[in-house]
Amino acid sequence: MPQDRSGRPTRITDVAALAGVSIGTASKALNDTGQLRAETRARVKDAAEKLGFVGDARARALSSGRTYTVGMVTTDSFGRFTMPVLLGAEDALSAGEVMVLLADTRDDHVREAHYLRSLVARGVDGIIVTGRSADARPPIDVPVPVPVVYALTPSTSATDVSVTLDDAGGAADAAAHVLALGRRRVAVVSGPADARSAVSRAAGARSVLGDRMVGEPMHGEWSERWGRQAVDLLDRAQADVDAVVCGNDQIARGVCDRLRETGRSVPGDVAVTGYDDWDVVALASRPPLTTVDMRLDELGRIAGRSLLELVAGGRPASVSVTPSLVVRESTVGA
Repeated sequence: MPQDRSGRPTRITDVAALAGVSIGTASKALNDTGQLRAETRARVKDAAEKLGFVGDARARALSSGRTYTVGMVTTDSFGRFTMPVLLGAEDALSAGEVMVLLADTRDDHVREAHYLRSLVARGVDGIIVTGRSADARPPIDVPVPVPVVYALTPSTSATDVSVTLDDAGGAADAAAHVLALGRRRVAVVSGPADARSAVSRAAGARSVLGDRMVGEPMHGEWSERWGRQAVDLLDRAQADVDAVVCGNDQIARGVCDRLRETGRSVPGDVAVTGYDDWDVVALASRPPLTTVDMRLDELGRIAGRSLLELVAGGRPASVSVTPSLVVRESTVGA
């Protein structure tokens, strides 16, 4: 704990004295409560920083009625989607000195119920619900009302706050990119037909490609194996494509591998795009993939800010995050 020259721990009285305010005013400024001028708050916080003052979290919680903790409940055991969302949420929440408690339900409803009871018992200020899928889920069942924001995985209830991804828009950008490169026979290869993100991405690409799209969108696994199989199916149909817009990076990597095995170059003969911008796949592909960055960190930041607004009594709206295209060698060459 920071100490003054006499070895005594720094106290709020020291902060108040240095800032030239009362102890009550110093407390309000440090806890962001009360009606104070902005310059007064800044002066008190500057004094606290100079003295290295660290407030008592327990006293802060008692005075504010908050614990300055939130829970994040996820079904994404692997962490591929949860970790970027968590990092973004922490960026937003740390500004309010809020700590995040992560709970992985592993798609187990009993485990989820246990974690929700535990988080509520700990007095969390709110909960962020996320997962590995864009498929909507039922609202969580909490024993007492608590502010909740759904991130990536939306709630089925229109009254809940959900921060989602514009999957169709991201795929539309990828399709527009290959058309701008002069490609004229484009296949769309996406994930499972019962997955919301796979269908949305296929629809987004279709909306841009029009009569340049070869056949109907092809649906299969989120895997490299499916990408390789899709190339064989296109060859059997004599599709003669010059571009393939894929539903994720794993599919795109499989497509690239199979095209290379059959003697075609990427992007010389066929341009290929992915989706997700998963570095371990997109950058390791041969060649590295042009893909769509889902901006999950930004999605997490928006979810964190929305939760803080809910906790403060506000009414934030649901929002959709726009992905961004990342151009690499699979469409434009080295």
